[in-house]
Amino acid sequence: MANLLIEVNELFKNISNPDYIIIDCRFDLSNENWGYSDYLKGHIPGAQYADLNKNLSSPITLSTGRHPLPNSEKFIAFLSELGIDKNKTVVVYDASYGSYAARLWWLLRAYGHSSIVLLNGGFQAWTAAGFSIESGIALKNSSKFVGDFSVEYMIDQESIEKNINDEKFLLIDARSPQRFAGIEEPIDSVAGHIPGAINIFHQTHLDQNGFLLPNNKLEEIYSFIGKNVIEEHVVLYCGSGVTSCFNLFAMAHIGYEKPKLYAGSWSEWIRNSEHPVVKKDQGE
Repeated sequence: MANLLIEVNELFKNISNPDYIIIDCRFDLSNENWGYSDYLKGHIPGAQYADLNKNLSSPITLSTGRHPLPNSEKFIAFLSELGIDKNKTVVVYDASYGSYAARLWWLLRAYGHSSIVLLNGGFQAWTAAGFSIESGIALKNSSKFVGDFSVEYMIDQESIEKNINDEKFLLIDARSPQRFAGIEEPIDSVAGHIPGAINIFHQTHLDQNGFLLPNNKLEEIYSFIGKNVIEEHVVLYCGSGVTSCFNLFAMAHIGYEKPKLYAGSWSEWIRNSEHPVVKKDQGE
C-alpha cells in the first residue's frame, strides 16, 4: 500500500531538496484568475504554479465536458518546463484540501510518473504550521519529462453508454449530495446524475480540519470493493473530471489503483440530449 501523502513537517525538511518539485494547484471555478493571483501573493517556497484551465486541461469543444484532458505534447512540455523528470518527487497542493491538486496527481500517474505525493491539509496546513511563504514567481529549472499517456486509468463516454445497465460496473458520482440529487446545479445546464450511479462526495474523505481520513476510515467508505464489484469496474465521475480525482487518490492511497476516471464526466454526458438523466424525485 503506497503512501501518497506528505505531511507539512516532512515537506519542510525537504524544502531545499533539488529532487523535490512542488506544484501549487490553487483554483476557483467561479473565478478562474484567483488561483494564480493568490499564488503570486504567497506560496510555499520554490513552488511552481499549474493552472487547471491552461495547463491541466485542453480547450472545450462542442462535444466535450468543461475540462477535457490536456493535449499530450503540450502537457509533456509543461512538465519539462517545471523541471519534472523520472528522478523527481512531485509534491502537489492547493487550498481546497486536494480537490484540484488531485487532478495533477492523476495526470502524472497516467503519464507514468511514479513519485507523486499530495500535501496533507494543503496550503492551509503549511501556513497554520507557521512555515514561511514567498511571493512572486519561483525560479524554474527545466528538465526533460519522458512519458506516454496510458488509458489504463480512464474510461470514455462510449464505454459508459455500453455498460450503464451492467450490474458488474459501478458508477460513483463525486459531486455534492445536492448536485447528485438534482436539487441544485450551480455550474452545469442540466441537473441530476447518470442512472445507476451512487454518490460519494469527494469531501467525504476529509476530517473536520481538512486532513485525509485515517486508512481504516477510508477502507470503510470503500468496503464494497472486492465484495460487490471488482475495482477494475469502479468508475468515478464528477462535474468535469477534476474533483473525482480526489476520490481516486483516496482509493489509491489504500491500495485500490485500478478504478477508472470518466474524464468527460457530467458536463460531457449532458451534451447529448438523448442520454438518460436521473433526479431525486424521479427515483432510479
